[in-house]
Amino acid sequence: MTAAEHWRDQLAGWAIPDHIAAAARESPWAMPVGYFARRARRYVAQPVGASYARAAEALDPPGSVLDVGTGAGAASLPLAPLTTDLTAVDTNADMLEALREQAGVAVHTIEGRWPDVASGTPVADVVVCHHVFYNVSDLADFALALTAHARRRIVVELGERHPLVVLSPLWTLFHGLDRPAGPTATDAVAVLREAGINPREERWRRPPGAVDADDADLVEMTRRRLCLPPERRDEVAEALRAQPAGGGTDLVTLWWEPQVRSRTTL
Repeated sequence: MTAAEHWRDQLAGWAIPDHIAAAARESPWAMPVGYFARRARRYVAQPVGASYARAAEALDPPGSVLDVGTGAGAASLPLAPLTTDLTAVDTNADMLEALREQAGVAVHTIEGRWPDVASGTPVADVVVCHHVFYNVSDLADFALALTAHARRRIVVELGERHPLVVLSPLWTLFHGLDRPAGPTATDAVAVLREAGINPREERWRRPPGAVDADDADLVEMTRRRLCLPPERRDEVAEALRAQPAGGGTDLVTLWWEPQVRSRTTL
């Protein structure tokens, strides 16, 4: 089995069982914009971490930035003082509007899924892509399209583990369901290398933020992720309060320059 096949198989294991998905009243993948907009503002106020540092050093001199899977701009907006212009790609129009409202730099937004919209997206000096890889089954094509759109550097941030692993105890609590443990960042790197990309890696920990288990957006997002109806909101909030306090988030920053072999030469 190739690294790409192994990655796809592990992601497929996160599919929500049909009987649970059919009973859900709302999409489990809907994301509260306010939650992500507040996170973006927090990162703008205090831009720290390896991903920010690797992108910032490539923006000397200042240059253009492409943010793929931008959300509300947590990856790109902290770079605004070093950015001449920003292109932001996301499937969520509300997220893109939230980014425009707080962008401190000229921004062009593209609504659509990467790499489907890649052909209509301009090349930039630096491409950033944070916390998107675990949503991508065809990771090699996705990453090669990122590479083709960068002049200086590509910077990717992802968790050491799949982000939904933290909800596994709640899936067991509410549904009696065991969830997968993978894939991991190591699996992602294996896919990239198989595609001819050899990223440098830095593992680091983001300090715990002010996460409030009673935050309405967090509770709502978790409730929907668990395919639970609105009347069980209080149970979800109580379950979140009962979870052990986190000691930060284990993250991996991957970065590479755009000299990569074409897949046709592999």
